[in-house]
Parts: sequence; C-alpha cells; structure tokens
Amino acid sequence: MKLLSKKNNKFRIAEGNLLVIVIVLMVILSFATKNFFTVNNLRNLVRQTSVNGIIALGMTFVIISGGIDLSVGSVVGVSSIVVAKLLVAGIGIFPAILIALLVCILLGTLNGLIIHYGKVPPFIATLGMMQAARGIVMLLSNARMIAGLPKSFTGFAQLVFLGFPSLFFVWFLVILVTFVVTTKTIFGRNIFAYGSNIEAARLSGINTAKVTVSVYAMSGLLSGIAGILMTSRLGNGIPTAGQGYEMDAIASAVVGGASLSGGSGTIIGTVLGALLISLIQNGGNLLGINAFILQIIVGVLIVASVWYDQIRKTTKN
Repeated sequence: MKLLSKKNNKFRIAEGNLLVIVIVLMVILSFATKNFFTVNNLRNLVRQTSVNGIIALGMTFVIISGGIDLSVGSVVGVSSIVVAKLLVAGIGIFPAILIALLVCILLGTLNGLIIHYGKVPPFIATLGMMQAARGIVMLLSNARMIAGLPKSFTGFAQLVFLGFPSLFFVWFLVILVTFVVTTKTIFGRNIFAYGSNIEAARLSGINTAKVTVSVYAMSGLLSGIAGILMTSRLGNGIPTAGQGYEMDAIASAVVGGASLSGGSGTIIGTVLGALLISLIQNGGNLLGINAFILQIIVGVLIVASVWYDQIRKTTKN
C-alpha cells in the first residue's frame, strides 16, 4: 500500500508540473498573439483537442499494457468513411454511427487477437493494420471525399452548450469513463499488472488474452468515436482523415507520463499531454511558425519524455 501511495504521489507531482507548463504556455501565447484568447480560436482549440484527446485516451490503455497502436489514425479514417457512406445511402444517424463503431471495434479486436494468439509484436501487428485499414478507406471511398451528409449530423460539432463546443462534452464523458475504469475497477488494475509483468500477471490468474484483446478493442472504439466527431466537424467523409494522428496520440500519452515499457500512466496526465500538444500546434499556427518545425518540436517532446522515463527508472534501480 505504501509503494502504491508513493507511486500515486509521483504521478500527482508529474501531473501538477505538466499543468503548470500548460498554464504558462497559455499565458505566453496570450501575450504573443492577440488572437489566442478569442472565442473562435478557443472553441476551435477545444474541438481539435477533443478529437485528439479521445484517440490518446485509447492509446493510453494500450501503452499501459506495454503495447503500442500505430493503426489509430487509419481507424479514424475508416470510421469517417463508413459513417459518411452509410449516411449518404440513407441509413439513419444512430444506426450509421453504431455500424461504424462496430467496424472500428472489430479492427481493434483483430489487432489484439493477432498480438496475443499470433505472437506478433504490437509494433508490427498495428503497423500492418495501419496500412490495411488505410487501404480499406481508399477502397470504400475510391480515394474521394464523401459529401452530402445530413445537416442534423454535421451540425452536432457546431453546437455550443454553456460556452463549450459539444465535442468537449463527449471528450469529458470519455475522460470520466476511462478514469473510473483505470482507477476503480479490477480490469483497470489488471491492465497495470499486465503491463508491469505479463508473466507475473498470468501466474496470478489474470486472463492475459482478455486484457490484450480488450485494450486494443477499446483503442479501436475510441478512435472510431473520434472519427465520427471529426466527420461531423468537417462536414464530409475524408479519405485522409486521421493521417499522422497516431503520433499525436502517442505523444499525448507519453508526455502525460505513460511509460512505453508498460505498467504506468494516468488518464489526467494524457489529458494534459493532449492539451499541451494542441497548444503547441495552435500557438505555432497563430505565430506563423512553419508546420514542419512544429512536427520537430512534438518529436523532440516524445524523445525527451521517454528519455526522462528511462533516467527515472535507472535512478530508481
């Protein structure tokens, strides 16, 4: 219990430090550009962060389990095209969303089955799925944008409640559910145990197959939700939707304290990590910084976070 308490205290300190960085960056941007604290920019920032943040939460489950999911961006694309094609074909909004989510869960489940039963490393399995899913997207859409979606669907992303975009409330709900799962359920504890030591988890009676398949299925589900929200926001089904989003998801989780070695990570840390990544991208755009330079900055953040994690573990040992 003492070790668990110390570990939780370390995470709280890390999350506190990250929160300070986010606040400082927001203050700097408010002085550096007059457009940062405008209503339109803040709402667009929240909409973009909500989509990336939901994907990152799914990635957090996978990383805590000691895996990686490179297919999340392509699954976002699958979700976008599937829901768009169904809506254009006259299928109702809720059935279309349900079918799209089931397809994404299936893709995530397939990742988990290949990794556990096929003994294929997560990097290779999800890399293959990334290519295959993107191929499915191009095949279904004929590499063309799908327009003509009903306004009742596209209008959702533009709704504002209590000053916040509707996408924020979806993200908040996902944050709440994933937080409860990781901190209050046996399944959540099993994911941490599995990521810390797979063999020890197996010997203690944890169903390792269930954990593996579940975390990848959850990653697929959350990527699917993000894809649907993105489609509503953009008003079209876009074949290139989600390209590169896997790196932002990994960056958000890792910067937020999740260890690529598995066994550690928090939902709040990932939320703050996603917000930091979005602030860097949004602030960079407002300041006219080259997009490629922003990519370099995010890449450096990933390496620095992993490096810090390795140093911390070495010092601990």
